[in-house]
Amino acid sequence: MPQIDISVLVPAKDEAENLPLFLDLCAQAFAGRPERYEVVVIDDGSSDGTPAVLDALKAKYPFLRSVRHRARRGIAEALRTGYLTAHGDILVFYPADLQFKPEDIPRLVAPIRAGESDMVTGYKQGRYEKAFVSGIYNWLSRVLFDIRVKDLNNVKAYRREIMDAQPTRPDWHRYMIVLATQQGYTVSEIPVPLYPRHAGKSKFGLGRIPVGILDMLSVWFELRFGQKPLLLFGMMGAFLFLTGFVAGLVALYMLFTENVGVRAIWTVIQTCLIVGSVFFATGLLGEQIAVQRAELREMRRRLDDRDAPPPT
Repeated sequence: MPQIDISVLVPAKDEAENLPLFLDLCAQAFAGRPERYEVVVIDDGSSDGTPAVLDALKAKYPFLRSVRHRARRGIAEALRTGYLTAHGDILVFYPADLQFKPEDIPRLVAPIRAGESDMVTGYKQGRYEKAFVSGIYNWLSRVLFDIRVKDLNNVKAYRREIMDAQPTRPDWHRYMIVLATQQGYTVSEIPVPLYPRHAGKSKFGLGRIPVGILDMLSVWFELRFGQKPLLLFGMMGAFLFLTGFVAGLVALYMLFTENVGVRAIWTVIQTCLIVGSVFFATGLLGEQIAVQRAELREMRRRLDDRDAPPPT
């Protein structure tokens, strides 16, 4: 098999109507390019004719490869499967709905091939029905993570090693840029035109908004306190203990000076001590989990070093 430079990973759920035109546009975009491309379509549990369409298209397009999930697993799992299947040193996440045209793929990978960036993300140019929700999401992400990128959840190209360290968590593909920058990789962005969907319908509705917010908080916690959970829970427990201690002093003062016992204050004291103890216990348990995770990461690093080819 010839050396592949770039692998385009295409998660596809019920995209039988879009794939023929998408692959035709890919062939046009790749024609005459010096770099070698492959397109890996991940059929994520489609219930339409996507598998049959892909089988027919393979005979026409030699750069096409496909892999199938028997049930829907989501984009993050699809990208993981595509990464494990792909051969290229540069990976490109591109949807099959033709809202982004394959002609822009070479522009996405150009800064990486030139050594100017480790990851390139596009930001949408054109009318977008979810623009308001997307704007709020990106604004919150910039505030929480201090990432100077206009659009975190869009088409992107990235070095293969970036995917090596990505956690396999549902929907965390949205935060690939955040996680990559935390690991020291450089990120740049380019404008990418957005077009109306060619066929089919979007798989995402308003119900994804609360899920996205919770995922955002989960990523923030992972980056801030994932390695030192006791730092957060210990501080919260200490604050509650301090609050209970101060409330106890007030209660004793009132009891000895005015001979008055206030039940509400004693309730506050008990609540602070109990909840503070729970926070401390949670932090200590989290520390044990963090130690195990660190050991697993070290074990994985050693296995990767052992399997790496010797320097030439």
